[in-house]
Amino acid sequence: MARLRVASTTVAVLLVIQTGFLLFMYTQHSGFMAPSEEKPAQTHILILSSWRSGSSFVGQLFSQHPDVFYLMEPAWHVWVAMYQNSAKVLHMAVRDLVRSVFKCDMSVFDAYMPWKRNLSDLFQWAVSRALCTDPACESFQRTDITSESACKTLCGRYPFSKVEEACRTYSHVVLKEVRFFDLRVLYPLLSDPSLNLKIIHLVRDPRAVVKSREQSVKALARDNGIVLSTNGTKVEDTQYKVLQEICRSHVQIYETASLKPPSFLKDRYLLIRFEDLVRDPLPEITAMYKFANLRLSPKLESWIYNITHGQGPSKKKEAFQITSRDAVNVSQAWRNVLSFEKVQRVQEVCKGAINILGYQAVDSEREQKDLSLDLVLPHRRSQFSWASFSQN
Repeated sequence: MARLRVASTTVAVLLVIQTGFLLFMYTQHSGFMAPSEEKPAQTHILILSSWRSGSSFVGQLFSQHPDVFYLMEPAWHVWVAMYQNSAKVLHMAVRDLVRSVFKCDMSVFDAYMPWKRNLSDLFQWAVSRALCTDPACESFQRTDITSESACKTLCGRYPFSKVEEACRTYSHVVLKEVRFFDLRVLYPLLSDPSLNLKIIHLVRDPRAVVKSREQSVKALARDNGIVLSTNGTKVEDTQYKVLQEICRSHVQIYETASLKPPSFLKDRYLLIRFEDLVRDPLPEITAMYKFANLRLSPKLESWIYNITHGQGPSKKKEAFQITSRDAVNVSQAWRNVLSFEKVQRVQEVCKGAINILGYQAVDSEREQKDLSLDLVLPHRRSQFSWASFSQN
């Protein structure tokens, strides 16, 4: 009997081992995952741009997607709290905040915001569809196209903890930032194996940027001081000195990403020109979505058409408001509004960016006003060595 019991025990152990081995082989070949691993790793997208370059519009193209958790310029809080420092000094703090937000760790805001806070304490929170829909706010569904005004009315008093709760339920986390001036600052994030980070670099004709910035002088005053590191001191020719720094940063980012880039940048950088986007929105947006591993739904297509072809209001009430306008006309408005003297000054301080990013300088007021003359040169995405696809 003792031998029988020993034999039975041995058989049971062998069966357990065999069962375990078979389960292991099944998981390897069938793609089965344990419940704790069923959720795929999040995709992280950083829209890297500068002020008045159409980045709020591009941000909305991602924000309205039902798979995306989007925040507009979370690093605004860093610059407000530490405004006496230069942009270069603040790079590290901004990067640390961005890293935490990508990981849905919103405790990083403890250093920059009130202890007791609601959704409405977060900068431009209401432009984020994810903060206006379940689980952050019960007033709207995830598939809804939300408006900033309706969200402010119905969702502002929800607790700030809803930001982190919502973030963890999405497959994509997308942030829009205008406070990085050197791509190398982001290398630790791009090489971080816990992040799946891709960069969409949005640029715009500097002459159009100047025209737009002139409409938002007060809103940009503090940021200008940080860019120039003036610490409240008035500086002559501020507008063009800031623009020069912005143009330098675009050239640096482009050259770093396209000329002998590090291996971890492969398939992680995409340049988008605002002018290409507004001229032919669907192909450009489809390209961005493909880069981000997102799909464009018919509902989003309809919204995109309306936002780029609508008449819109006659006056823009808010500096960062997204409205339904004829985007092509808006992108060319500088040609009739700016004086030729201003255009010459912009071309002088941003010569490198205008040439490298594919814009045509004008030599006379006649050329500037002649709208039949296309100043946006043909652009092929295949020229960028790390583009994951080409548009031909």
